[in-house]
Amino acid sequence: MLRRALPRRSEARRIMLGTLLSAIGRGLTLPFLFIYLTDVRGLTDTRAGLVIGWYGAVTLALSPLGGTLIDRIGARRVVLPCLLIEAVGTGSLALVHSTGSALLVMTVIAIGSSAIWSGQNTILASLTDDGERQRVFGLNFALLNLGIGIGGMASGAIVDTARPGTFQTIYLLDALTYLMPALILLTLPAVGHRLGARRGTDEPSPGGYLTVLRDRPFRRLVIFGLVLTTCGYAQIEVGFAAYAVRVAEVNPRVVAWALAANTVMIVLAQLLVIRRIEGRSRTRALAAVGAVFAAAWLVLGAAGLVNGESALLAALCVVACSAIFGFGETMLSPVMPALTNALATDELRGRYNAMSSMIFGISGVIGPVTAGPLMGAANGRVWVATVVGGCLVASLVALSLGRLLSPEQDGRATTEPVPSTPVPTPV
Repeated sequence: MLRRALPRRSEARRIMLGTLLSAIGRGLTLPFLFIYLTDVRGLTDTRAGLVIGWYGAVTLALSPLGGTLIDRIGARRVVLPCLLIEAVGTGSLALVHSTGSALLVMTVIAIGSSAIWSGQNTILASLTDDGERQRVFGLNFALLNLGIGIGGMASGAIVDTARPGTFQTIYLLDALTYLMPALILLTLPAVGHRLGARRGTDEPSPGGYLTVLRDRPFRRLVIFGLVLTTCGYAQIEVGFAAYAVRVAEVNPRVVAWALAANTVMIVLAQLLVIRRIEGRSRTRALAAVGAVFAAAWLVLGAAGLVNGESALLAALCVVACSAIFGFGETMLSPVMPALTNALATDELRGRYNAMSSMIFGISGVIGPVTAGPLMGAANGRVWVATVVGGCLVASLVALSLGRLLSPEQDGRATTEPVPSTPVPTPV
């Protein structure tokens, strides 16, 4: 299955190797930014939250510019400097000592990260055809999670709040790993150029974001993504953790185990899921994602009901929720970018991918803001009902999208027989 999921072109394989290497560095630092800013650098919880929120706001604001530049000058000329900026910013986190310096460094990191993911998706899309694109995006997501898991396990054995140098070490290592995909891209001089230039056109790309938003199927896909991620991904950091600790009353260590179960599920199940959904309706797969996410939140809700009877059962429900959620991710990760690029034109591919990335940024703002008030109502039950209902609404939106797509865009295998030319009978 792994051999079949790998892209045919070696350039795409090397780009995916860069994803794995940089993800290991990301995993080193991903769980610890808030702890580093508060427990090591002495920022208050409020100021640390402001710094992290500022990063999200700057990234979201710059993402549209990144998509425009990708279409105008090519993903290569955007991704390479962004990787270097990201490396400088991440390494500089080792030197922050105040709220002001933290805001400055996070601004640099946000500038770098604003176009990396959409640029890399554009490059991968240009190196694959629609028949293999879904498999490649799914495998790329699995490699991302594998790298984050490896980095997370390594950093857990390194960091110590009593020794600030351990945190400085992981941020410097993270910075070095961002140079890996940059070096790989430098060895591929023919990769990542503006797609319109291949047809000998040097004029600016026709249209813009208004043209993208006039694409009715993509607009429906964006609505699906906003509803699903607001009630799904955006709830992991705040809603999931708060419900698990405050309502289900599990030890915070159980939350760490749950996140590990999520990573294990993705790494183990991704290739199997890719194989099972190939040639089937992408919109039905997206609808299934909403149903799986809803089931995950229901299992988490059960943890709050059984915590008084069995702490072990509550802990198992929390871990199971995260694992089930991970299974839903294995369907979303290959289908969402594949469908985005099936709808995109070459001239606007960067903008399509940038808007798809912006979905996570927008929901990342809405989700945490709404989770707090909902969590305080009826002992978290209102929050559970809201996120379950939201995921199911996303499923309905996905099913309605299917009517707007051609069989090719929806990824359905054509089974209609091709009429053959009759052979004349000799007289």
